Amino acid sequence: MKLIFMGTPEFSVTALDALVEAGHEVVAVYSQPPRPAGRGKKDRPSPVHARAEALGLPVFTPKSLRDDAAQTTFASHGAEIAVVVAYGLILPQAVLDAPTHGCLNIHASLLPRWRGAAPIHRAIMAGDAETGVGIMQMEAGLDTGPVLLSDSCSIAADDTTGKLHDRLSALGARLIVAALADLPNLTAIPQPAEGVTYAEKIDKAEARIDWTRPAAEVDRLIRGLSPFPGAWCDIAGERVKLLGSTLASGTGAPGTHLGAFHIACGEGAVQITEAQRPGKRAMSAEEILRGLDLPDRIA
Repeated sequence: MKLIFMGTPEFSVTALDALVEAGHEVVAVYSQPPRPAGRGKKDRPSPVHARAEALGLPVFTPKSLRDDAAQTTFASHGAEIAVVVAYGLILPQAVLDAPTHGCLNIHASLLPRWRGAAPIHRAIMAGDAETGVGIMQMEAGLDTGPVLLSDSCSIAADDTTGKLHDRLSALGARLIVAALADLPNLTAIPQPAEGVTYAEKIDKAEARIDWTRPAAEVDRLIRGLSPFPGAWCDIAGERVKLLGSTLASGTGAPGTHLGAFHIACGEGAVQITEAQRPGKRAMSAEEILRGLDLPDRIA
């Protein structure tokens, strides 16, 4: 099909590659504008932008799609369909209506659960046993459109957002190729009114670990915020990110270091398996303890 691809982060790149490999004609790629990054704070293109240029595809990076000029340009591509994956801008009705078959969104949850910005993080933080990907026909509401195709995957006890992100990215790429191949035969199923939840954008204030919470919640927070933005705690005046954990036995006052990066919570305890000190790379608990003496109490 003749299509427009709209995406920004690494999660979206897998789908772009899959669509190109499947032989679709990508007439335009839309992505968020380059933003300052790195030590020099120079403008850096998004992962989708960079990949599209490597593939020789035309890239558009408007700050908004609300003005007439941007909408006219979008319509001028003459696309049969648009595929949207974590693009990051609201699509006005004129944009949704421009392609012959509208816009399809690859959403990383089993809708209507976890509509919104951070479905992978929220699924792990909530303790969900499974999640998945849905191919949704986009409409004006936030992730409210009917679903054409979906598939699920389990969430393992040691899954982090990073691990689940990669599996769901691959699943989404497979599903969108399948959906476009069988588009005339797919039935758009409206989302049920029951079971709607919203995956709010992660607030930095959520990342501070509260050791008075039950170990199960602390463990899910650590894994759900790994690798980004990273749940953190104060260790001897250092803001240390905790990037991996498992539930463990043991008791003590919340925040008590029970040995070998084993920390007591309000109920139970967690074993930290991976962490990152300021300005350092992520390390296993064994590595990081070689250069960091943990105090008796962690804040």
